[in-house]
Amino acid sequence: MPRTVILGVIGSDAHVVGITILEQALEAAGFDVVNLGVQTSQPEFVAGAQDHGADAVLVSSLYGHAEQDTRGFHHRLTQAGLGDVTTYIGGNLAVGQDDFAETRETFREMGFDRVFDAETEPEEAIAALQQDLEIPLTETDAEEPARATL
Repeated sequence: MPRTVILGVIGSDAHVVGITILEQALEAAGFDVVNLGVQTSQPEFVAGAQDHGADAVLVSSLYGHAEQDTRGFHHRLTQAGLGDVTTYIGGNLAVGQDDFAETRETFREMGFDRVFDAETEPEEAIAALQQDLEIPLTETDAEEPARATL
């Protein structure tokens, strides 16, 4: 049974390329993806998660204002009965971000389960989702890395 992932770009951000690539990679990995698109508000993320029975919500932001755009996000999810939904955020999350470890900690404290920088490959996010959602590897998935090393 495929897991449902809600995906979108939060706030006034209109960067679409990253979520399009991530959507395709997630679908290829067997996830049911609901792409909310760009300039998505917090209430739209919450409604999407409710309407589709989301297992995870992935928030993207590349214009550097993610902290402002996601303040109160997890409170909204909890109020909607979605406090246990896995949440990720990724992109260029802070203007002038020099120390990503500090940025990561800020968003972890805000409630995000995982925080990724703009250089993260889709496969890394997919592997994290598979782990966090406790999706067992199929035999084919388990054999793939072994064949790649030959």
